[in-house]
Amino acid sequence: MRFGLTIAGSDSGAGAGVQEDLKTFTMLGVYCATVITSITAQNTFEVAEVFNLPANVVSAQIDSVMRDFPITYGKTGMLGNTEIVEAVCSKVDEYGLKLVVDPVMVSKSGARLLSEDAVKTLRDRLLPRALLATPNIPEASILSGITIRSWDDMEEAADRILSSGCGYVVIKGGHLDGERVRDLFCSTSTRRWFEYRRVHTKNNHGAGCTLSSAVAAELAKGNPPLQAYAKARRFLQRALEKSLNIGRGHGPLNPMYSLQGFRWEE
Repeated sequence: MRFGLTIAGSDSGAGAGVQEDLKTFTMLGVYCATVITSITAQNTFEVAEVFNLPANVVSAQIDSVMRDFPITYGKTGMLGNTEIVEAVCSKVDEYGLKLVVDPVMVSKSGARLLSEDAVKTLRDRLLPRALLATPNIPEASILSGITIRSWDDMEEAADRILSSGCGYVVIKGGHLDGERVRDLFCSTSTRRWFEYRRVHTKNNHGAGCTLSSAVAAELAKGNPPLQAYAKARRFLQRALEKSLNIGRGHGPLNPMYSLQGFRWEE
């Protein structure tokens, strides 16, 4: 049995957050323990309410699962506020967790999911503790201080994020124009571009959750970071191609695309 961990918010619509993470880890053959940071009332078109749990409750959840399961790799998603980010940093140090950090800041519908003061804490405190970070272009722009408009900008932003102490960074290129999406995988010694066909769909809710969870799952299965990302990105592509046209807004990806009954045909 392989074990992983998600530290993230709950999405009542089940298209992102802990619910999407659970689907992804399970489909990739990894048992996923869960630490809930926030409870959101949301669906495919809005986030109606957000309630961040007390930091001590987040810490207690981490303690509980770490005392019982042999977890090395995990991921973070929505962390909510500075107190929760600090609590996660403390537990990373205590247990030696190797985290994939998805620096979630804003929801697909535009709701803020990380307080403004917590962005600095995430950049200065959590990123140096991360094994790998997976920002999209708006997130990478904030974390690096660079307005990203080109592939060259992506490279410069990646270098700045790596200078924080993060082991690896993947900047997801989907926000740039073009029929091909280019992601940049970097460490201090490696720089690789990955290119994929753009999937034209509005149903991409939870894409970042799916990718970061898939990377953490592949790491838990023993793959090195570059290979873990490559496998995870292929999984994401298929989940996008088979996304679910449900709800009145941005429908979710479909990490369960291989299961009978979860195949959506346009």
